[in-house]
Amino acid sequence: MSLRRRLAEFGFESNDDYTFQIDCLLRAEIAHLRTLHIAGESGRRKTALANALAQALEFPRIVYHDFAQPEPPLPPIVITTHEDGTTGDGPQELPPTAFERALTEACAFSEGERTALIIDQLQLADFHDQTRLFQFIQTHLWNTSAGSVKAHARQLLLVLISEDALYHPLAHVSYRIWADASGGRFDYRPEEFGLGLDARELFAAFAALFDALGAVPTASELRKLLGDALANARTEEHLRHCIFGWMEHVDRARLFSPAMTPLVHAAVMAVNRYQGMDHIEID
Repeated sequence: MSLRRRLAEFGFESNDDYTFQIDCLLRAEIAHLRTLHIAGESGRRKTALANALAQALEFPRIVYHDFAQPEPPLPPIVITTHEDGTTGDGPQELPPTAFERALTEACAFSEGERTALIIDQLQLADFHDQTRLFQFIQTHLWNTSAGSVKAHARQLLLVLISEDALYHPLAHVSYRIWADASGGRFDYRPEEFGLGLDARELFAAFAALFDALGAVPTASELRKLLGDALANARTEEHLRHCIFGWMEHVDRARLFSPAMTPLVHAAVMAVNRYQGMDHIEID
């Protein structure tokens, strides 16, 4: 089964197949930890791709940390009263942060099994944490006040997600892929959707329309869109609503713009001809 289909099974549908890119990363001869940077526009489901990828690649352990989640409050400081009546709290050691715990757990898990560590919203991390992360990638060692742990380089995959450009040293040691569920080209065939060769004109009209839109439906989106369009779309307005209704990522302003009207019209006519309906011009 292709990686694209495996990703869809775990909640990330895309027109791109990331097999080549992931193979490049996993086969690369590198001294530092394998680090994947998932880039993409905001809202393009980078987190969904990261989690689906870890599951599709069958990592037994997935550790996730999101810098957007607030840290739990620190435990209260206990004041003790001494026999002489003085008070003091003594030295207080701060507990590890959620980020530090995630790194420590991932290192420990990697000693026994393949582990994916996903670090999300990295742009919100303190600069000190980003420099520590870079050192970890380089040395495989994670140092805390409680001691040091070492990651198994062949069993740990680090995945970084950021809404901003990565800190340059991190970008330098990362392999970058682009998350865009609506990317690619419209290369579907009628037989893949239970239609005959007489639907080729319809698919050609849709291909031209989606190419101009700069967005392509995923397989499941197209299946729902075809069913809706063939059953209900008889006008340009109908088809526009069908497309916007079923496609997660499409520019609505562009879809409904006058510039798209000729291509939308051609697609509606192809739908009507496929359905065997006559088009009557009314003066």
